[in-house]
Amino acid sequence: MRRLKVLLPALALLTFGLPAVGQKGEGALDPSQPQGITPQEIIQKFAARETQFKVARDSYTYRQSIRIETPDDGGRFEQTWDVLFDDNGRRVENVVFAPQSSLQLVSMSREDFEDIRNVLPFVLTSAEIPLYDISYAGRQQEDELTTYVFDVRPRQILQGKRYFDGRIWVDDHDFQIVKTKGRTVPEFRASGPGKRVKAGQENLFPAFTTWREQVDGQYWFPTYTRADDTLHFSTGDVRIRETIKYTNYKRFGSKVRITYEGQELPPAQSQGRGGQNGQQQPK
Repeated sequence: MRRLKVLLPALALLTFGLPAVGQKGEGALDPSQPQGITPQEIIQKFAARETQFKVARDSYTYRQSIRIETPDDGGRFEQTWDVLFDDNGRRVENVVFAPQSSLQLVSMSREDFEDIRNVLPFVLTSAEIPLYDISYAGRQQEDELTTYVFDVRPRQILQGKRYFDGRIWVDDHDFQIVKTKGRTVPEFRASGPGKRVKAGQENLFPAFTTWREQVDGQYWFPTYTRADDTLHFSTGDVRIRETIKYTNYKRFGSKVRITYEGQELPPAQSQGRGGQNGQQQPK
């Protein structure tokens, strides 16, 4: 029955208007070494599993909804797009909701959109392992799941590349990431380490948490990202809230075959944990 529980106990209650999903059900961190397996073996296992997941996720359609707010002045940016396939089977984005932005204290940059698409729903594959320093932090209970916890930092920052810097939680049964918490880097500040820019041209990013849910009986898909942070610009502090939901995961096309290292991955099985297609629907 443990495997039928949803990682997010409050997921069915989520709407953009509610506060963030809390740390309900999160146990104390046990820093002792894992039993019967080494941290390096865990890394190899979850990286291989994440590689399979990345290939599989590329064959799913889904909806991504974004809300970014600056509470101090009531500014808001919203956008919703469907990730689909065109007639030639190519990945496309179809914007379905995009009201006029009222953000005044901050603006959306290219890096913001890149992070929303690729870094906030963080996937750490075997090919990307060499890009990061990964250290074992311990074991921790996350609701009904027992997880291995790792700290992840980029080894170097290459120009034009975006990275995750923070902590990941890996399910000890499926060996797949079920939660990430950290920041996207690099930032661009008017002073301090890293690339320096002029005051008023800084590009800072809030700390965030992304939760995943098992939606097809096999893989853990990102379903909810939340950030509530204060960005310290040289011109003054700005509080920012971000909410991102990933919904309506559906495998594309009955004739699609998903292969990894020459072998076909098994088809999606039961609906997993939650409502239609395993996705809990907000009330």
